[in-house]
Amino acid sequence: NDIARICHKFPKTKWIMNKLYAMAEVELLSTPRDTEISDVTCDSFRVSWEMSHEDASRVTHYFIDLSRKEGSQHNRFKHRDVPTKLVAKAGPLPMAVRGHWFLSPRTEYCVAVQTAIRQPDGDYQVSEWSQVVEFCTGDYAMEHLQQLLDKAQAAAGRLLRFSVFYRNQSPEYFHYCGGAMLPSFKDNSGSHGSPINGKLRSVFLGCNTEFDTGLPPKDSPYGPLRFQISADRVLTPSTNLYFADFYCMYTAYHYVVLVLAPAGSEGDSFCKSRLPRLDLSSNPFLTFTPGDVPAFCHASDVILEVLYTEPLLLEHGILAQISGHHQLMSLSTANAKKDPSCKVCNISVGR
Repeated sequence: NDIARICHKFPKTKWIMNKLYAMAEVELLSTPRDTEISDVTCDSFRVSWEMSHEDASRVTHYFIDLSRKEGSQHNRFKHRDVPTKLVAKAGPLPMAVRGHWFLSPRTEYCVAVQTAIRQPDGDYQVSEWSQVVEFCTGDYAMEHLQQLLDKAQAAAGRLLRFSVFYRNQSPEYFHYCGGAMLPSFKDNSGSHGSPINGKLRSVFLGCNTEFDTGLPPKDSPYGPLRFQISADRVLTPSTNLYFADFYCMYTAYHYVVLVLAPAGSEGDSFCKSRLPRLDLSSNPFLTFTPGDVPAFCHASDVILEVLYTEPLLLEHGILAQISGHHQLMSLSTANAKKDPSCKVCNISVGR
């Protein structure tokens, strides 16, 4: 017949036809169904799905395709006969996925799976892709924050004395705050995986001083009015201190985020299981030594961002105009993105 004549004239065509006939004789693999994601962390997850007992006994490999969720569009997976991003030997489910991608914390991903049988010639017989499943990675765990803490300690520098905490804002802010600075949700500045971003309510404060004067800096990117409050009104023996983040913004200087929470407060309960607690009398960032004249010290080589979890009354401090510049927006850390290339403040599990 015509096909036989073509195969005789073109031997390679015969090879292709034989392969197609062989594939047609093999029972197709069913599409994986009921895909589930479990045990999600900031840099790993487990994936499982349902398949028939017959398929389970034949399958030799799993193909897994993963991508970040882009808006409302699902991942556009490769053609079914093109190798996928991860090929793994078939094994018990759920299958752990860790270290195959640089997964980022708090990021939405799309996953689909495909089962396959490896053929003697090295090709794969594959199933159709499963339905796309979406999930979101988690925050940094305590072990990851400890890694950040270890890096931050090396960069802290010597301790300098200070006497006040301060906050700069616009005149409108202080006019409409009702006589009290109320805690608000932490923005998304710093490390993407920080467990306090968008979750912890606090009042943002500074405490760094200038080397030559020992006073708060004359300039601020946050506004021309500065509220100052005596350090002993914020930091007491019953205050707990937590480490929350270490980051930079493509600059030579680094920021350390600390949380001050009165013992037993709602903020303290939030931090207790999520953040490393520091010894208030002995740590490289912010110390308090009680006595007739309490001593307060801050790290000299990093900029401290102190988050106090309780309201602060304006009547407990003073409000005054700063003498320097207040439109240094390039120095603002509001929703600032961390430099992912910095070797000083990054850890291996995401930025």
